[in-house]
Amino acid sequence: MPQLNPAPWLAILLFSWLMFLTIIPTKVMGHLYSNEPSVQSAEKPKPEPWNWPWY
Repeated sequence: MPQLNPAPWLAILLFSWLMFLTIIPTKVMGHLYSNEPSVQSAEKPKPEPWNWPWY
């Protein structure tokens, strides 16, 4: 039964985890956002009542 032979699958598993832990985080952390978040005011806006047209 060839699926029980761990030799090729163990190498694939280790190589994929090596990629996930070394290459991908550096690419994700190096991403720059085009729109920087702005500070919102601490004052909450007053909600407007809804105009229900059917009553």
